Amino acid sequence: MPPRLIALDLDGTLLNSSGQVSSRNRAALELAQNSGAEIVISTGRRHSFAMQALRDLGLKPSSAVISSNGAVIRTLGSDLIHRSHLRLSTALWLCAYLDDYRGSLVLTFDLTGPDGNDSRGALIVQNIDQIHSSIGRWMRANRQYILQANPIEDALQPGKELPIQMMLCGPIDRMLRAEERLVQHPRIIPVGEQELPPDASQADRSQVEAALHRTTYPETDLTLLDILPAGCSKASALRHLAVLRGIGYAEILAIGDNWNDLAMLRLAGEPALMSNAPDDLRSMAIASGWTILPSNDQDGVATAIEAAFAGAPAWK
Repeated sequence: MPPRLIALDLDGTLLNSSGQVSSRNRAALELAQNSGAEIVISTGRRHSFAMQALRDLGLKPSSAVISSNGAVIRTLGSDLIHRSHLRLSTALWLCAYLDDYRGSLVLTFDLTGPDGNDSRGALIVQNIDQIHSSIGRWMRANRQYILQANPIEDALQPGKELPIQMMLCGPIDRMLRAEERLVQHPRIIPVGEQELPPDASQADRSQVEAALHRTTYPETDLTLLDILPAGCSKASALRHLAVLRGIGYAEILAIGDNWNDLAMLRLAGEPALMSNAPDDLRSMAIASGWTILPSNDQDGVATAIEAAFAGAPAWK
C-alpha cells in the first residue's frame, strides 16, 4: 500500500543546493496529495523560516509543519498543534555550562503570528558578528528577527517567553568539542538518543532536561547543534501527529538527509535517506537496510514518491 503520510525534511532533502524545490519535486508533492497522502514538512528550521520555502508549493493549509526539530507543530495556515519549551532553569544552566561557546549560541523563541511570520526577538544572540562569521547565509535570511543581548541571559527572565530551543553553530571540529562537553553531563541526551528508552528509571527521567540534535554540512565545514527539551524530536512530533490522524507508523514514508532526521527515520515504516547525507550516517542507513535515494540535486524526493504511488514497495 502507498504511504498515508509522507514526512519530508527540508534543507538537503526537498530543497536543492540552491534552496529551491524543483519542478519534478513539486509535481511529486501534488501526486501524493491527490492520491490522499498527507504531506508533513519536518525541519530543523523554525516555522517562520520554513515558510519562506513553503508558501508557493500548493500544499493544503491544513498540512502540518514540524519545526525546530520537533519543538513546534503548526499547520501551513499557522494554527498551533503542539509546542514544547525549555525550562528557564535549564536554559540558564546551559548558558553558564557553555560559557566558552556563548559567542556561537542562539536562543530561539516561538513568536509566530497568524500570518506565519515571526516578531523581532524570535532569535537572540550575544554577539551578532561572531554568529555571522559562522552562518552568514542564515543570518542574512533572519536578520530582521534577531536581537542582541549581552549577556545572553538577559533574554531569560522569569515571567518572560520561554525558549523552544538553543542552537550552537560553527566549524565541525569546534562543534565536536562542544558536543563532547554537552554529552558528558547526565542532563543531556546525546545525538541519536533524543528520547529515553521506555524502560528508563524514574531517576533517569527526572535528571534529563534536554536532548541534543546535530546537523552537519561537511562541504561548508559547518555543524549546527540544536538543544531541545528532553523527549523532543522530529520523531516525537511525528508520533503526536500520527495519533491525531489515526495513522500507523508502518504507513509513514520518511525522507531525510542528516543526523537530526535519525529518530524520525527510525520511527517510519519506510525510511529513506538522501545520498547527499554525511558518510557515516549513510553507512548506518545501508547497514539498517534503508532505501538510499538520489541526492537533493537529483530529485531524490520525487524518485521516492513517484515509485511509492506506482506500486509500493517496488521503489525499494
